[in-house]
Amino acid sequence: MSSRARTNQLLYQAELLAESPGGDDEHAAARRMAIEEGALALFELALEAFLAEVTEHARLDTRRWQVLLATDGPPLAELKRLGDLARDPDSWLGWLVGKLVMLHGDDGVARRRSSNPAMIALDGEPPLGDELRHRLRQAKQDMAALRETSLEW
Repeated sequence: MSSRARTNQLLYQAELLAESPGGDDEHAAARRMAIEEGALALFELALEAFLAEVTEHARLDTRRWQVLLATDGPPLAELKRLGDLARDPDSWLGWLVGKLVMLHGDDGVARRRSSNPAMIALDGEPPLGDELRHRLRQAKQDMAALRETSLEW
């Protein structure tokens, strides 16, 4: 499988998980949280596969996004552009990096929703699954553009 095909496969699998119904039994909340965190983990794998794909010509010895997107990371145009996106909290990559930090933390990223319909959400954030689907779509668009730029080189 090519690196591009692997990236696409992982993005597709993350989308499939993110669109999975959680059910309505006594395990629905735990299942939804597992689906969200699983989809996020696949999104992380897709990011690393994409980084390997666009830096293939540089023959780097790592695929870790924490290293490649760091401000002192390898001086490649593709990584500079992605690094700038990663530092923009409003971008798909900035959002993803923030969620991945939480995912790797002790508390994880998925949260239980209030079962009380009268309770008002204070944080104003959309549900993780909805936001994940939205960010996956944005990522696919940016990745397609970066692939075109990379081919021009």
